[in-house]
Parts: sequence; structure tokens; C-alpha cells
Amino acid sequence: MAETEYLIYENLFAKKEDIEDFVLEGKADITFENGCMRMKNALEASLGQMANFVLWCPKEFPKDIRVEWEFRPLSDVGLCILFFAAAGKGNQDLFDPSLAERTGEYPQYHSGDINAFHVSYFRRKEQEERVFHTCNLRKSCGFYLVAQGADPIPGVEDVVDFYRLAVIKKENRIEFTINEMSIFTYMDDGITCGALLDGGKIGFRQLAPLTAEYRNLRVYQIK
Repeated sequence: MAETEYLIYENLFAKKEDIEDFVLEGKADITFENGCMRMKNALEASLGQMANFVLWCPKEFPKDIRVEWEFRPLSDVGLCILFFAAAGKGNQDLFDPSLAERTGEYPQYHSGDINAFHVSYFRRKEQEERVFHTCNLRKSCGFYLVAQGADPIPGVEDVVDFYRLAVIKKENRIEFTINEMSIFTYMDDGITCGALLDGGKIGFRQLAPLTAEYRNLRVYQIK
């Protein structure tokens, strides 16, 4: 039976009102120019993990979805992440007050009291990331590296436009694409790295000192 996709959420990220109900964990400088959202760290990169942040969409999404967004880096050092299927380990809402406070520091997200997948791309924070560009998929809680592929996004000097990114999560299969090219596919057996993850929230994470722009977030339910 053929799959059908239904648009269930759209956000152009064109003006500050577009994210007025989003939840920011950590501190960030978020501005809007030329119809897109620009994000960078508000704290000095020398503070390490304290300088990083996550911006969460407040909507709860179903388990089978396609997430699309457009991305353009404006500086060369840093790293980006999309969290998806994020929820408390006891299936609580991500913002349930029973969960520990999160302030943008990485261990709170991969080894704390939440479950999520996260795909990292434009991984240029550390020297070893800048000399060998990859995109990674991790499953948490547990920080399991479950898939990896080459990152086609070049250095900033060669970027001429936004890149089209997509995560497709259907049953136990996850695929990540950039400009419609498949970067990796992962089949989750629901055992090796924990139970299958259902629905949840999505969030954008950025590592200092990166400055980057985002636009045209769309989420489709797959049936």
C-alpha cells in the first residue's frame, strides 16, 4: 500500500512571532532577516557546553513523520543538531515539570531523563570534524551512534544558497537526506539500543561559535 504524507505543521521562520511559543534552553541570539531565522550563541564559546543551546518547537508530533527544513551556515566552526521523537523516558511530555531542568549542555540530552533521536550535521566544531565531514545519528538515552554518512555541505566560502534537509521516520526506519540525496538509513530493531521511540517533539541545537540561518520548517505525517 502506497504511503501518503499530510502536512501537519509549517513554520517559515520569517519573523520573531513565528517562534513566540518555542522553548529556548540555554542562551541564544536569535534574529530575523531576509525572511529567515538567524541563530548564534549569546555566551562566549570559551564557556564550552554552557554556550550551546536548543530551540524546541512546542508541538507534539506523531511517530511517523517527515521533517523538512532549510539551512545555511554563515560561519565555519560549530555544529548543528536536529532532535526528534523527544520525550521523557517515562513517556512524559518533554516539558513535564518532573523532568530535570535542561540548559543546553549536551549530557542533559543524551544521557539524562529524556529519550530522543538526534541527527548532527555541519559538524565543524572540533579539528577532527573539520578534516572529515560526517553526519551522525544517535539514539538516546544512551548516546548510541547508530548511523553515519558523508556530509556534502561545503565550507562557508563555497555555500551559495540554503540546503534542503529532511528526516524521515516511519515505523522502525529512519532516513536523513540533504538536497534529496540520501545520507544514511537506519533500521531500529527495538532491542540493541532500547525500545522503539514513538512520537515527540523536535528541536534545533547549535554549538558555539556557529552562526547559521534556518527557514521553511515543514512536518508531514506519514500514513
